[in-house]
Amino acid sequence: MTSFDLTGKLAVVTGARRGIGRAMARALAAAGADIIGVSVGLEESGSAVEKDVQAAGRGFEAIRTDFADPEAVRALGADLAGRGRPIDILVNNAGTIRRTPAAQHTDADWELVLQVNLTAQFALTRAVGATMVDRGRGKVIFTASLLSFQGGITVPGYTAAKHGIAGLTKALANEWAPHGVNVNALAPGYIATDNTRALRDDPDRSTAILDRIPAGRWGDPDDLAGAAVFLASDAAAYLHGVVLPVDGGWLGR
Repeated sequence: MTSFDLTGKLAVVTGARRGIGRAMARALAAAGADIIGVSVGLEESGSAVEKDVQAAGRGFEAIRTDFADPEAVRALGADLAGRGRPIDILVNNAGTIRRTPAAQHTDADWELVLQVNLTAQFALTRAVGATMVDRGRGKVIFTASLLSFQGGITVPGYTAAKHGIAGLTKALANEWAPHGVNVNALAPGYIATDNTRALRDDPDRSTAILDRIPAGRWGDPDDLAGAAVFLASDAAAYLHGVVLPVDGGWLGR
């Protein structure tokens, strides 16, 4: 369907080096979008995500940015907002996690996770989103989480940040929907990435998690591909402020 066609669009994907970000960048490129990949450790050339995008026949640019550094994030926002070719799609996927019981959760871990997972997301979206509002069109996609709905265990900073992402998604949608900008979020379930390796390596936790997932398996990053393309496309023109779970049925249990 042409409503899912992203030909000629320019998408920024943060946290694009691996996992969910890489999968979403690959999917958007397959749908026709050129990609600016952003990550703290992204290679200047020759990265796996760059090869994915180029294999789809689309252009790729790598930008290395540390989302733990507020000044670096503001500089990235100014760079992207000031370009001659405007950003059509912004995928806010960069993130980090610290697993420590709440009573031992340090201020440093709390502040790092909130900065990377929430504050940086707002700062970047404020800069790029302002240009979308001015143009009267654009798509913003946040990566939320099941912990945008639930409390989790030993991840108080991450849970607070992801609840914040759900609220930010709705707040920005309320303001920007009248200006033709769609702001939505994906909430991945338990996906087999580096962030969940500790859970998958724990036999008891892994078994408990799998027992609750109706689909009966851990998710794969590519399970987010179709939903990402949908939210980035004209097919989702009337979706605003949605936090869409892609979780194998976890929240339905």
